[in-house]
Amino acid sequence: MPVASVFRAAPLRASAHRPLLPEICVLAVTAMLIALGVVGPVPALAVVALAGAAASTLAGVRLSRLTFDTGSPAGGPPAGRVARRRAARPRRAAALLHAAVVTAGLTAAVLPLASAGYRPAAAAAGLAGTTALLGGGLFSLHRSRPSIRGRLRRLLDQAAPGVCLILTAWLLLPYAGVPAPLRLTVAVLLGLLAVDALAALTGPGRDSGAARCRAGAGLTLLALVLLAALPAGPAAGRAALLAVPPLVVGVLLVAVGVPQVAQAAPIRQTALVWPRAVLPAVAVVLAVVHQLQLGLLPDRTAVLLALAVIPPLVVRELFGAAIPTVSEEPTDTAPAPAPAEPGGSAGRVALLGALAARPEPVCGALLVIDLHLTELPGRLVRDDVAAEAVRRARAVAADEDEVFDLAGSGLAVVSRSGPVLAYALGARLLTALSRPYEVSGAVLRSRPSVGLAELGRGRPEDLFRQADLARRRAAQLGRDRVEWYDAYLEEQLVRRLDLERELPGAVARGELDLVYQPVLGLADRAPVGTEALLRWRNPVLGTVFPAELLPVAEDLDIVGELGVWVLDRACRQLADWTMGGRRLWMAVNVTTRELTSPDFVPRTAAVLEAYGVGPDQLVIEVAEPKVAAELPTVVARLAGLRSIGIRTALDDFRAEHASLAQLRRLPIDLLKVGPEVATAGSDPHRPLLDVVVTVAERLGLEVVAEELESAHQVDGAHRAGCRYGQGFELARPATAERVEAYFEEFPSTSR
Repeated sequence: MPVASVFRAAPLRASAHRPLLPEICVLAVTAMLIALGVVGPVPALAVVALAGAAASTLAGVRLSRLTFDTGSPAGGPPAGRVARRRAARPRRAAALLHAAVVTAGLTAAVLPLASAGYRPAAAAAGLAGTTALLGGGLFSLHRSRPSIRGRLRRLLDQAAPGVCLILTAWLLLPYAGVPAPLRLTVAVLLGLLAVDALAALTGPGRDSGAARCRAGAGLTLLALVLLAALPAGPAAGRAALLAVPPLVVGVLLVAVGVPQVAQAAPIRQTALVWPRAVLPAVAVVLAVVHQLQLGLLPDRTAVLLALAVIPPLVVRELFGAAIPTVSEEPTDTAPAPAPAEPGGSAGRVALLGALAARPEPVCGALLVIDLHLTELPGRLVRDDVAAEAVRRARAVAADEDEVFDLAGSGLAVVSRSGPVLAYALGARLLTALSRPYEVSGAVLRSRPSVGLAELGRGRPEDLFRQADLARRRAAQLGRDRVEWYDAYLEEQLVRRLDLERELPGAVARGELDLVYQPVLGLADRAPVGTEALLRWRNPVLGTVFPAELLPVAEDLDIVGELGVWVLDRACRQLADWTMGGRRLWMAVNVTTRELTSPDFVPRTAAVLEAYGVGPDQLVIEVAEPKVAAELPTVVARLAGLRSIGIRTALDDFRAEHASLAQLRRLPIDLLKVGPEVATAGSDPHRPLLDVVVTVAERLGLEVVAEELESAHQVDGAHRAGCRYGQGFELARPATAERVEAYFEEFPSTSR
């Protein structure tokens, strides 16, 4: 297979954070070293050591990152313990495979240093250690095992090519002074490893991470067997160069495969037949030609191996038709369906077949729907819901449209309508599928998501992937909606998956940071406080702001962990400024979920006591649009904070009628309004901000005008009666050191 296709990463992730430039550089350097070894300036064992060290170092760096990554796998936003449990499997495998590639690299590196008599022993020791580690890593990667019929099919498919490769190894291995049993044993090992790597790279699911890891393991062990089989003396010569390509490609394939397992990328399920049939046969022919050129005739073992190719071919032809073709590899996207789920993959196969058989020119759309039942029913009830959902979908679809049950994961519709009508069909499906399901004496509710993709000239698998990406995006945006696929949407989803993978563990890795934006008195422009703003500085994703960060944290159920860190860091900084003679307040934003947790008030009090900060110096801010859903609990928590002297603020106040009505119920001290309030209202001489300030004064609240980005907005807020303000026009967010330097311009800074 071409090198570019061997190292093609998962479609969703490769462009985002796994560039192949380092791998390409290693391959280029390896090719140059092999050329130098063939010509003669560089000793062959030095080429083995340098190429093996370079490849294993790069592979080790790739795998070590995943080993210590606590992120969740792709494919959706699992929460809390579920995310950690799903992430544990590829991390364990990555740790073992990391040790394996390092062991392989060290084995190659020590060969030039060992004396000639000890080189085979050193290579054999490295082979044993690498084999054990690779075996453990591959076992950790696999989620399911093929059935007995699948194993028999695989054995028959690989028997003839395997015998051909064993024969090739027998003919090419050095034989002078080597016992025939040892030579045959090495030939069998080489042939089995080669055919296993070939099967992984060409079989069904060859794009899966597990297949690539298996192929890489086979090539790596193949190289080490070659090194262990070399003669002990200088006769090894350039024969050692034969081990360089499988060693380099093998460890790099392992490093590419493990992250793909963690990413749950879609895979290809079609096999490449011709490489298995052609490559072993060509290898045998070339080996025989090489023997004849040396003036050697095939020995009895070579003849017996050649005859051994025939029985597997006969058995394959006689019984192969009776054995159904199965995928050799478990997919990386989901566990293999249980045998009791008839059609758990049949619906998808039928859908892909219908897409492949669609007429040209193509017109229409593919709709993929996820039902997302709010309850967790049993399998039989789930089947009844699926049948009812298919019936409803057929009732709203056109006669020429096709509906497919995707066996528990939802359903799909192939529509012959254009984009506008297809979107309308998606809206009708949402309405129909959202109605309660009365099945088996239970009433179940659904929150469906619909993904749409236009039918084009692409492969059916690609069309399904596009529609499913749109469905995922609809689910991320809150469900009960229809989303179209486009390239930008895929970029967004890739970004989202990256965030979900990287965010867990950001606290432990020290990637979180706080910046502080001063709050000024509008009368004298002197600082009276600051607002702590969270920043996530990730080496892969760059700086991530709360607007993008917090929704992901909520889906992963780690908002509380982030909130604890922010409160602790902000209070510690406030304590430092207070000890320096600054009497300021520190505003900290909290989500409604954090605020309504039962231990929020005592935990906050404990942090203040630990740092010796006065309660009146801390301001807890909560966003106004989020409080309505849990208003009674929010009121209780805010009252609890005020009872111990902590001030409270209502952020992002919208000044709507409902907002003004609930303002009387909230026990707050500060009201924060944005510039849109200052410019709203039909009377330019009395903007809406005047009304808000008047209401706030009656309730005993101070108004803070935020996001002030022009002198006009600052003057307007001051004239309207706002006492405090913050925004880029007044002071930009900055690190603690820069804010402290800014405070030095105001020696009399106090509360």
